[in-house]
Amino acid sequence: MIDALILSRIQFASNMTFHILFPTISIALGWVLFYFKVKFNKTGDSIWGQAYQFWVKIFALTFALGVVSGITMSFQFGTNWPGYMETVGNIAGPLLGYEVLSAFFLEATFLGIMLFGSKRVSQRAHTVATFLVAFGTSLSAFWIIALDSWMQTPQGFEMINGQAHATNWVEIVFNPSMPYRFFHMMTASFLTVTFLIAGISAYQYLKGINLVGNRVLIKMAMTVAVVLTPLQIVLGDLHGLNTLEYQPVKVAAMEGIWETTKGAPAVLFAIPDESLKANQYEIAIPKLASLYLTHSWDGEVKGLDAFPGATPPVSPVFFAFRIMVGIGMLMLFTAGVGFYLTRKSKAPPKWFLKTLNVMTFSGWLGVLAGWYVTEIGRQPYLVSGVLKTADAVTKVPTNMILGTLVMYVVLYLGLIASYIWVVFYLARQANSAQVINGQKSGLTNSTVGA
Repeated sequence: MIDALILSRIQFASNMTFHILFPTISIALGWVLFYFKVKFNKTGDSIWGQAYQFWVKIFALTFALGVVSGITMSFQFGTNWPGYMETVGNIAGPLLGYEVLSAFFLEATFLGIMLFGSKRVSQRAHTVATFLVAFGTSLSAFWIIALDSWMQTPQGFEMINGQAHATNWVEIVFNPSMPYRFFHMMTASFLTVTFLIAGISAYQYLKGINLVGNRVLIKMAMTVAVVLTPLQIVLGDLHGLNTLEYQPVKVAAMEGIWETTKGAPAVLFAIPDESLKANQYEIAIPKLASLYLTHSWDGEVKGLDAFPGATPPVSPVFFAFRIMVGIGMLMLFTAGVGFYLTRKSKAPPKWFLKTLNVMTFSGWLGVLAGWYVTEIGRQPYLVSGVLKTADAVTKVPTNMILGTLVMYVVLYLGLIASYIWVVFYLARQANSAQVINGQKSGLTNSTVGA
């Protein structure tokens, strides 16, 4: 039978997989809604008013699911990982508390005004409420990523009687990997929302809904994507170099490098075999990994052999990294083509609209792959060099963990399918007055609060 450690890891992974999908959207979508609101206030153009009306519904749905799944996930610190809070609770507890007090309360307080207050408060107050909700989502991301980054590259603490005690909160919050991880995640969120908006707008355009407005949104999305995708590649490279400095074993797993090598090759594809400690069916470019990791053709890259007994599962990290990079390259190509096409002609080609439709939730795949690299690559530690995962796991019977795991997975699969269905349902049920050209303007309570 599978032991409690593996089951608890799978359960937390399933919860995290489901939860992260929604903050990934709400973080950036809040700022996009603020942009729509400012544009509408400034120009009075109905396109921006309609865009706000529609996308604020998606935001409300996304925010709700993010809150519910976040609460469920936090319970597992006590039920599945009691050793975590016992060992590092003096640091994790305050950081999670800061997130609730400074970010979640801010979001929750002004969300009601944002959703239902357009007719009850002034346009300026409604715009400020939208800004504060957007700011709150980013502030929430800041605290959560600060905690996760500290778990990856811990500093600013001392161990006393087996417990971590803070000695410098600035060092804890702004630990070595935090800035790279924060900006990489924020850019990933904006790219996810950019392709979500492009995909849904393309879907509506193909349905003959609000052609003018959706054409504008597609053009806007491709303009943002063509800027952010290369930026994300640069940020990813910087993050990778930071990881090489502080977590070289993770980079070795990502690259599939088993032996410390000078002039290490870039492995494009392989099937890592942990029993042989080698790659099967390897396709590689000689010396390229050393070039982009050390900026020297003959630079030395530490392999997995340099970390005996402290290596993560190689295959999940190896393949997740390639999925993340593959999604990024696909986004870059699509953004470049889209940027060209949306300026070449007024009507986007049907094949391109269908491509955007297929890529509606592509950002989710990239984000999940990236997070799997980050979290699985940290194993066997829960807090790098401080607390091993096996030392923090619960002693609850495995049958109880298995039961809740099955329940979570079934529930989450149903919820995610329902979420995607509702998003496309709302897209199909767009205000009938918007069909073809959509000349309605203004923000009404009946649509914003629907």
